Amino acid sequence: MVIVPETISGRQEAQSPSRMTPPALRLRKPSQPAVTSDSVIRAEGVTIRYADFAAVRDVTIEIPDRQVTAIIGPSGCGKSTFLRAINRMNDFIPSMSISGLLTYRGQDIYGPKSDAVDLRRRIGMVFQKPNPFPKTIFKNVAWGASINGYRGDIHELVERALRRAAIWDEVKDKLNQSAFALSGGQQQRLCIARAIALEPDVLLMDEPCSALDPIATARIEDLIDQLKTHYTVVLVTHNMQQAARVSDLTAFMYMGELIEFDATDKIFTTPSEQRTQDYITGRFG
Repeated sequence: MVIVPETISGRQEAQSPSRMTPPALRLRKPSQPAVTSDSVIRAEGVTIRYADFAAVRDVTIEIPDRQVTAIIGPSGCGKSTFLRAINRMNDFIPSMSISGLLTYRGQDIYGPKSDAVDLRRRIGMVFQKPNPFPKTIFKNVAWGASINGYRGDIHELVERALRRAAIWDEVKDKLNQSAFALSGGQQQRLCIARAIALEPDVLLMDEPCSALDPIATARIEDLIDQLKTHYTVVLVTHNMQQAARVSDLTAFMYMGELIEFDATDKIFTTPSEQRTQDYITGRFG
């Protein structure tokens, strides 16, 4: 075992073990799409560990601007761990360490000059279950901007965020009511509005529909398609049909590795890797 010292940010300074493997023993690199637009998120040889366990291994991927990228794979494959690394949510796990290079618009996310709080303003996140604050609908959306010194018209900001989250018409007459009075699907769209009220550049979604009914799920999926006109969206989902419906690009992960990354149509019709074919046809997972 190679013992690697960690910095304060949790980055391992030495190369990951997968990079030290002799070339003849390395697995073939995953298929990658031809990305024509500028990459917003870029990972190069990223390995993420919880103590001695490598949850993500040697992942290299480029996520393009203003598109929806879905990450699919069976439970425990590392997709949520990788997603949370993009805005440093894994920092709250003491045993986590990361090696390789992960950048946002060319800046090292885990570099010494990176400000995690500022990064999370630029890269927002929507979680698996709706988690509104115990406040009014208005304050749920306005809170983040207010505590971060927003000096514009806060009412205009709240309305714009709620409109972009496709929930304004449903709540415009009850902004002073508790957010807990909303249905599950409405609460999730409120959480999306809360995230985009900070005017992020990237929106991460970690299985945002898993706790919702089919009607609410359809509303969120329609919303995701609209959001990509303003934001880069990265979506983790267990639902392969959902990935096929809403994403432009799809990455398939298995046992911590990125197996294949390509245009969604290609992934679901003519994948390059046999393991991808086996997964999308239900042979495992």
